[in-house]
Order: sequence, then structure tokens, then C-alpha cells
Amino acid sequence: MVIRRVLAPRIDFGELRRELELPEAFPPAAQREADEAASRTALPATDRTDIPFVTIDPPTSRDLDQAMWIGRRAGGYRVHYAIADVAAYVRPGGELEAETWRRGQTVYLPDSKVPLHPVALSEGAVSLLPDQERAAVVWTIDLDSSGDTTSVHLERARVRSRAKLDYAGVQADADAGRLPEPIAALPGLGALLVERGFDRGAINLPLPEQDIEPDGTGWRLVLRAPHPVEEFNAQISLLTGMAAARVMLDGGIGLLRTMPAPREQSIAKLRAAATALDVAWPDGAPVGRVVAGVDPAQPRAAAFLDHAAELMRGAGYTAFDGKVPDDPGHGAVAAPYAHVTAPLRRLADRYATEVCLALFGGEPVPDWAGVALPRLPEVMSGTDRVASTAERAAVDLTEAVLLAGRVGEEFDAAVLDLDDRPKRVPGGMIALDEPPVRARCEGDLPLGERIRARLVAADPGQRRILFTHAG
Repeated sequence: MVIRRVLAPRIDFGELRRELELPEAFPPAAQREADEAASRTALPATDRTDIPFVTIDPPTSRDLDQAMWIGRRAGGYRVHYAIADVAAYVRPGGELEAETWRRGQTVYLPDSKVPLHPVALSEGAVSLLPDQERAAVVWTIDLDSSGDTTSVHLERARVRSRAKLDYAGVQADADAGRLPEPIAALPGLGALLVERGFDRGAINLPLPEQDIEPDGTGWRLVLRAPHPVEEFNAQISLLTGMAAARVMLDGGIGLLRTMPAPREQSIAKLRAAATALDVAWPDGAPVGRVVAGVDPAQPRAAAFLDHAAELMRGAGYTAFDGKVPDDPGHGAVAAPYAHVTAPLRRLADRYATEVCLALFGGEPVPDWAGVALPRLPEVMSGTDRVASTAERAAVDLTEAVLLAGRVGEEFDAAVLDLDDRPKRVPGGMIALDEPPVRARCEGDLPLGERIRARLVAADPGQRRILFTHAG
């Protein structure tokens, strides 16, 4: 659901690519390997093309990692989740594998993306495009009526997606009660898994997203609230990631996505913020349920969510072989969790998936996968920083271009956070009503309240905007 959108003029994002030293074309040897793999790789013998998988992605996406089928069964649900089998197309020790290690993940910019794999694979031979037989790793997960996993099966198989769906269309079909059969059970199971997450202590911030979309010769800055089906779709990925973590922990080798659990001191601080901002926190309610129940469109609730984001710090990867980690959990998931569902876009998933396949089949983990595990946390940490920097810098640039020429104007805004760092001019973070911009504002600010803010700087060259409290 789009909350607000504002048109910005033509913007050149090329400087960001140069500044971040993002790679452009693939080296010729790596490209040749990809082209050869795309034309020569045989599909698995196991045939699961009878399962009517569908994909759910943004409408313009072509790098389709996941396809799903969800059905009810006696006493619960069955999930078939097909993940693009990237490892079948990337030769260990080859030039293509080396280049994917240099890239780490797909980096998205508004006008283009820097893919982890050549498009011959990522948008072609490996992508789970509709009406095409593809190699996949298929997770089959059975759950009981309470949402607990009762069995997990994992195999390489050929699959065929029946349709490429998008979130808006799926949400419209869900609202109208006409979801296609392969995902008719998604809302029911998704809502059940959300509730199970609350019971575990999971936390998910319902924050609107700032997106930059093309609009003719210019760009739109869009504030978009996620559709409910996006959360349900994410729950299937989380379910699979938790199953993968369990396989690796039981096998004594693997790669987990980890994050410290929120500290009691941090939760107490958030409770104090809830009181100050008049956000209801019922007795005994877990953090995740409180956070999920607030309306981010309300200034005080938005400020509360900004504080809640402080609970979700320190995410990273933990590799192990032999001794399992002392704390294998992910604080936001409230369970052990692994990245295995986006191998076209994220390097770590290819290796974690291969470990799971070996362990499930009772086979030794391939040497090429095992030796990679201890190197992956550092590589993924670095590429995560690059990707997040690119995303934030693109928004900063768009905001600065959008507001250039409007210095001196006043805007309605809500105060999200206060900056209490010493030796800095008092101020904090605000969110404008129009355009949908978040920026620093200097002055004595009332947390969670509405103010008038005057624009005092908008510099596209520095990707910087600054406001001052106007009353």
C-alpha cells in the first residue's frame, strides 16, 4: 500500500556506483562459465514438476529465488518451498565462484542493480521463472495445527512454477477470497506463524519503506506500507531458515544468521519510552506483540518504533564445525535461524544449503562448502555494509534533489528521536508529512510530537539535508 509518493527530477546514481566501487561487467572468464553452465547443466532426475509452485515477488523482478505451494493436511499444513539451485551452476574453484565472493550479494540501486551472478543465470537458467523447468532444492515441511514443525524433507529436484505473482495482486486476491490454489492456505498459515513468533519472543518492526521508483524521466520517492501477505510470505522463508538451522545444529556444522537477544536494560528503556509516548503496553505482553500493534502513521507510535529498532542490533553470521555456538539464536526471530532462501542474491545461502543437503542425506559436507564456512561471516559482513550504504545513499541523494531549491520553506513533521550525544547541537530525527523524508532537525525538539521544521540546507552533492525547529 502506497502511503505517499512525490516526484523527483532526473537523478544520476552513477556517482554512487563509482564511490562504492561497485563492479560492473563480469570478468570474461566468469561470464563464459556462466554462459556454459546455463546451456549445459542437466536438471535433477527427481521430478517434482507435478507440484503447482508459484512465485511471489515485486512485479519487475526476474531473479526469482523461491517458489511455494502450501496446502492443508490432516491436523495441520504442508509447505513445499523450492529454492533455486545455484550451486548446480557454479563450479567450485572456478572464476565465477571467485567473482561471486568478490561481490557477496546483489546490490540494488534505483536505476540498476549489481547482480551477484550474471543475468544468464540470475534472470535466466537458474531463476524460477514461470512455465520453465528449473533445478531447485525443495524443502517439504509439515506442521501441526498449532504451527509446530513435525517433519522436514530436503531434496534436489526439477520443478516448474505455474505463475509469477506480485504482492499487490496477491493481496487483492486474498482480500477478495480468490487466492489461487497453491497459496490459498498462505494467509491462514502465515497468521499462525506470526502468532507462534510472538509466543517465542520474535520482533518485527512494521515500518513503512522509503522506495525510489522510476517515473518517466524522473523518479518517485514513495513511502509504502507493506501488504499483510508480504509478512505471510516472509514467514515461509523464516520457517525454512529455522528448519535449516536445526539441520545444521543437529549435524554439528553450518552457518547461522545470528543476533543477540534484546537486553533487559534495553527492554526497560523501551518500556519507559512507551510510557513517555503514551503507547499502550499491556501487562505481560511481549515486546514483539506490542511493537506489531502500533500504527506507524501516528507520530508517537513512529517515535516508539524508532526506539524499538535499537533492540535489533548486532546481526551477523556464525560459522561452526564441531562445537555448536554457545548462543546460536537470532534475537529478532527468537530461535536459531539460517539464510538459505535467496542464493541468487546472497552468497552465504549457497553454502549453507549445500551443508543442509549433505547432512540430510547422511553424506559428508563437500570440501568446497566446508572450507568456505569460516570465511563467509567476514565477507558477508562487508557486503552487507556496502548494500546498506548504497540503499541509504540513494535515498539521501533523492531527498536532497527533491528539496533542492526549497531552502527556507517550512514543513509539517513528527519528531522520531532525540540526539543526546555530547558536544553536538541539540536536535534529532524528524519525518516530514510531505515529501516523505526523514532528516536531522536542530533545536529543542519534543519527542513524539508534531512540529514545524524549516529547511536550512539541501545539498545533492553532499547528499545532505538539514532542518531547524520553527515552532
